[in-house]
Amino acid sequence: MTHRLEPLLNPGSIALIGASDNAGRIGGMPLELLTRFGYAGHVYPVNPKYQEVFGLRCWPDIESVPQPVDLAVLAIGAAEVTPMLKRCHAHGVRAAIVYAAGFAEAGGDGLRLQHELEAFAAESGMLVAGPNCMGFANLNTQAHTAFASVFKTAPMQQGPGQVSLLTQSGNVCAAVYALARREGLPFSQFINTGNEACIDFSAYLEYLAQDPHTEIVLGYLEQLRDGPRFVRACRELQRRGKLLIALKAGATDKGAQAVRSHTSALAGDRRIYSAAFRQLGVIEAHDFAQMAQLACLATLRQRTAGRRVAVLTMSGALGAILADRFIGAGLDLPELPAQLQQVLRDGIPDYGMVGNPVDLTGNVVNNPGFVRAALQALATSDAVDAVVVYAPGYMLDRMADALGEVARAHPRLFAAIDTGAAQCRQALREAGVAVFDDLGRAVSALAPFLSWCDARQRGRATVAATPGPRQEGKAPALPCHEAQARDYLRRFGLRDTARQARDADQAVAQADVLGYPVALKILSADIAHKTEAGGVALHLSDAAAVRAAHARVQEAAAAHAPQARLDGVLVQRMEQGVAELIVGATRDPVFGPVLTVGLGGVLTELYGDTSHRVLPIDAAEAEAMLRELKVFPLLDGYRGKPKADLAAACEAIVAVGEALLATPAAAEIEVNPLLVKEAGQGVAVLDALILPSSQ
Repeated sequence: MTHRLEPLLNPGSIALIGASDNAGRIGGMPLELLTRFGYAGHVYPVNPKYQEVFGLRCWPDIESVPQPVDLAVLAIGAAEVTPMLKRCHAHGVRAAIVYAAGFAEAGGDGLRLQHELEAFAAESGMLVAGPNCMGFANLNTQAHTAFASVFKTAPMQQGPGQVSLLTQSGNVCAAVYALARREGLPFSQFINTGNEACIDFSAYLEYLAQDPHTEIVLGYLEQLRDGPRFVRACRELQRRGKLLIALKAGATDKGAQAVRSHTSALAGDRRIYSAAFRQLGVIEAHDFAQMAQLACLATLRQRTAGRRVAVLTMSGALGAILADRFIGAGLDLPELPAQLQQVLRDGIPDYGMVGNPVDLTGNVVNNPGFVRAALQALATSDAVDAVVVYAPGYMLDRMADALGEVARAHPRLFAAIDTGAAQCRQALREAGVAVFDDLGRAVSALAPFLSWCDARQRGRATVAATPGPRQEGKAPALPCHEAQARDYLRRFGLRDTARQARDADQAVAQADVLGYPVALKILSADIAHKTEAGGVALHLSDAAAVRAAHARVQEAAAAHAPQARLDGVLVQRMEQGVAELIVGATRDPVFGPVLTVGLGGVLTELYGDTSHRVLPIDAAEAEAMLRELKVFPLLDGYRGKPKADLAAACEAIVAVGEALLATPAAAEIEVNPLLVKEAGQGVAVLDALILPSSQ
């Protein structure tokens, strides 16, 4: 079935309104590119000033064009755009690209013009790309609709491509294209989305996920306007075995300000974006060169690869540096099995390392046949997933035949780092070996790519397709006090022994049942932070202490918030455990329900040690979140301390997420702290909060 964006991205005919005979002007450059590169479709320049441009008949207006047109490219001023779109639509034009700036990004009248454009597109159903858009290029059909000189300066592409560029900036699109073409990457689509008045990043990504000519997408984004659609598109990419490599701008306050002034979009929470990328199997890049190098690696996806890396060098020092860098980037350098070490030792002197990294030493010059044997042994070992060879140019040239031969014979991923000027680079690439000219760039590309390969093999890079809370039921009226929040969370499996008391006598009775020492907390839907209100008393060891504390917290709360409704107190046993966590579920403006887990208690904001996921998640994903935390060793028997009840912690984390999914009226549900006890002893909810959406 033809995708609705087909007229934009694969047009059979193009009209350029505002055509120019000057290839240096935006109305002329696309025409020059279309004729230079041999676009086979019909091209209709439109401008009453000319009879002919670039050898093509020029029409005085869109109404004069005699044939149906798939795509109109508007190289005219912002104020003229919507009236011209209406004329195009009346003439049967299916889609349009708007070059003009001066819309929402300019504010004032520009915002009004964009609203008019949006209203017309919504009413008419016409596809409108931009405004403030450089245009597109389908490199497989040579349908150039972009005023981009990079197509004349970048290396010419031979044959069809399967890499597509999708960016929210025209300049970024051109910059990444130039870098990637120097690496030899063949492109299919060149798309920049502009202001996204009518068609957003996620809609284009949805098209590319289904496009048979796209296997890899390089994406630059500042803000997603439709997070759920992005999630669906990424799932489709995964289902079809395709890869999105994305660079997200707006990580800092200054970066976010630049984004706002550039596209009138607000930068979202970078941590949530990064979490969503990991869940959806998206590789996150941090600069243009890394994007291009990741794409080069992604063309080798038919090879087997993973986190376990074997490193071969000519130098022990370089081996140590690479080991540090790879391990620091999250990869593993496993100790090689004894049998494999013996194979390596047969050609490596005693002073050379064979455990991993492997130091071939300069002796390899005298025994080139050994290189083949060593590479063959690593290519067939179950102990490693990828092999990285570091050698200066002249040494890599001597090893090239053996490396290329082994790479052709085995599917394992091989990469070479050449800091010289090896003559064999192209031959190695043709043999399926990834070649880098810098150690740092090699690590920055290999580490995320190999981690992605590992997650893909394990099937962990996914977001559950549909939320499935295991409990339904009426949520408490919001806002609610803590006892009501706890009662609600119990429905989702969060075990809790705390009890509500109306007065001092009942508080003592509840404490007697729970067992001393206990804590006492004021209950009020109007007081979110009870400690600041003096509404908390801890370590109460007998009935007298409970009575005194009851009077004290009531008086303090009344003095702190005289208008607050007081609904008694909460009595809970003082608990001891291994560690305190914060578990919070909230609604992200882009991705919807998301979950945060981190170090709990009063140190949460100070350390900022958190992990994030888009909901829903399961227990396995909850455990992965915990293992991402810097404090995870505290849960895992750090320095002889007892191990925590991980299973109970994961169950509680999942429960908080499910509770938010089942509670549309809640903006946030938080358990902080969640006390994780020793293995087999469960968890304890020390404080719980549900905030309504209006708050």
